[in-house]
Amino acid sequence: MDAVFRALDDPSRRLLLDSLFESDGQTLAELTTQLPDMTRFGVMNHLRVLEEAGMVVSKKVGRNKHHYLNPVPIREVHDRWISRYTESLVEGLSRLKQQLEGKTMTTPSHVYQTYIRCEPASAWDAIVNGDQTVQYYYGTRVESDFTEAAPIRYLSPDGSVVADGVIIAVDEPRRLELMFHARWDQELSEEGPVRMVWLVDEANGLTTLTVESYMDPESKTYGNFSEGIPYIVAGMKTLLETGEPLGSS
Repeated sequence: MDAVFRALDDPSRRLLLDSLFESDGQTLAELTTQLPDMTRFGVMNHLRVLEEAGMVVSKKVGRNKHHYLNPVPIREVHDRWISRYTESLVEGLSRLKQQLEGKTMTTPSHVYQTYIRCEPASAWDAIVNGDQTVQYYYGTRVESDFTEAAPIRYLSPDGSVVADGVIIAVDEPRRLELMFHARWDQELSEEGPVRMVWLVDEANGLTTLTVESYMDPESKTYGNFSEGIPYIVAGMKTLLETGEPLGSS
């Protein structure tokens, strides 16, 4: 977390985060306009610091590199300290309200990332193993044989279907792509399924978990996911590193 606090200890970097909070997925050219007195190289250096802290995740789409605010490190700070004292004052830190007007669905609407002290195989197992998902995925148990075109369901403790969908592609233990259809809310259900991609990789001796989602930024689902996915990702990290669900201590 030292890197997170160092990254925040600069007004220009905080301004870049604010800009991504208001309009996520911006290119370097777009972000440079937020700091008109700074060179393009200077903005690149600030983005590099934010990426190293895990607070910004970049993804290249075509010739452009898009930058996304990653709320997971902020959520981890929240869960470690702030929630014990002043949770009501900082609840909004774990939420994203992003505007992506004019961007196609080849560009993710959300990108969340965290680093986990575990083997990639353990992270993959946490994604596909129902005994694991019940401990971090809002108590739901995943069911699927995780083959291409197979159905997938997330079940509540009483057996009701919270979400369902279909597997688009699987590259064990690195990539899982699926259509995810929320069923816990009538309005979300009527909006239809969204595409989600779970990516597992390695970096500097740690496992990198990235979750991408593709959806209409004007939808209710968009706002719902911006709150829910950071909690899921942080919960999975806590479970794999401590063996205990988030908030159990």
